[in-house]
Amino acid sequence: MKNLFILSILLLSTRLSAQQIPLNQYGLAVVKDTLTYQSLVKTDPSQELVRVTAIPIDVRYATDSNFTRTVLYPYPAVYIRRPVYEALLKLQDMLEPMGLSLKIYDGYRPYRVTEKMWEVVPDERYAADPKKGSGHNRGAAVDLTIIYAKTGKEMEMPTPYDDFTEKAHHNAPGVTAEAAENRLLLRTLMEAHGFVALETEWWHYALKGAIRFPLMDIPFEHLR
Repeated sequence: MKNLFILSILLLSTRLSAQQIPLNQYGLAVVKDTLTYQSLVKTDPSQELVRVTAIPIDVRYATDSNFTRTVLYPYPAVYIRRPVYEALLKLQDMLEPMGLSLKIYDGYRPYRVTEKMWEVVPDERYAADPKKGSGHNRGAAVDLTIIYAKTGKEMEMPTPYDDFTEKAHHNAPGVTAEAAENRLLLRTLMEAHGFVALETEWWHYALKGAIRFPLMDIPFEHLR
């Protein structure tokens, strides 16, 4: 009975938090102010967006060298929810003795950036529809690859990052044996650590249960 009471309080708290988040033009609850975000973190520490410091990053969205040809982030950084980072650190520890490392291209993506991306690539196979939001907006998805730790060289994959063609799909034929093997290695490792693959992008993975995190539109500058 005591456990049921505690569960009821938690569910009520969750509903109240959701009701406090204003809806956007598509009826989506999107956290846009820092105070609301901080309140969520205080209630549930797993909601915290942590800055990645222990894994190499390559944030092309902080430059104009990306598919939009515009600078989307004010500085090169990757933020992800605490449970996502913890899972990736465990995987990083596994790769280290093999002379390998993860390299992250992107993590948390403010909702406003998703809107800009959709204007350039309005195709749900490769970009999130703002009417739905994405795992990146929840801080629970990452774009990444595997590199050789000593040289920083990326392992061969079927395509470069953000190659929006069918060759980037997980089941794409006609790739080299090495690329296919590396693609499978990344997927196997990520799934073993609690992530789900996006079938149309070999680099994209979301933590299972990502939907529990709210959509966010907090600028990077407010997360420092």
